[in-house]
Amino acid sequence: MAIRLFELAGADPARRFSPYCWRTCLALAHKGLEWETLPWRFAEKDRLAVHGSQTVPVLLDGERAVADSWGIQAYLDETYAGRPPLFESGEARTEGLFIKLWAERTLHPLLSRMVLRDILDILHDGDREYFRTSREKRFGKPLEAIVADRDTTLVRFREALEPLRAMLATQPYLGGGAANYADYTVFGAFLWARGSSPFRLLAEDDPVYAWRERLLDAFGGLARNAPGFAV
Repeated sequence: MAIRLFELAGADPARRFSPYCWRTCLALAHKGLEWETLPWRFAEKDRLAVHGSQTVPVLLDGERAVADSWGIQAYLDETYAGRPPLFESGEARTEGLFIKLWAERTLHPLLSRMVLRDILDILHDGDREYFRTSREKRFGKPLEAIVADRDTTLVRFREALEPLRAMLATQPYLGGGAANYADYTVFGAFLWARGSSPFRLLAEDDPVYAWRERLLDAFGGLARNAPGFAV
């Protein structure tokens, strides 16, 4: 049975914008594995509950269900050890965990304050009320107010990318000479924005822009060919 992956989708089932799902897609491509996408929307939590999860991604490999992008990463390297590793060593995985936490605790909150209102416009009608209500409860203000100062937030976001720029000054990818799961973790954040918002995050002379372009073209243009905004 082919690998199947529940991925968050917008009104267009081909428009997938979860940073966590994108990490997993890139991990599967890195391993040279084929998979079938199962588009999923916020209103369909019952489809995940039977697999022991409330959030995507959820990977189905035969009779096995694996939830959480970090757990899926570990599963793929263990189960498909004969294929290219997502991390070359335990030390690299530990470093990758640090990068994961940096992305989620530094980049994601800033991105939220720039793209949340735009996400509403790409969602299926059945998801919009849930999305607005849940995010406004989380942030304590309307979506429009969350992103009202996004030009200022953009300055902070670009400043937060300085560690990534410093690393890219010494090597082409976080993984070294080739990308690994650490790259996909950070790149997934950019694909979240690209899939949901026309707001431009990077200047073209930014080294991070060149890195993002390389990853957009990776695996035969897997990410570039997906529906998204030209940012």
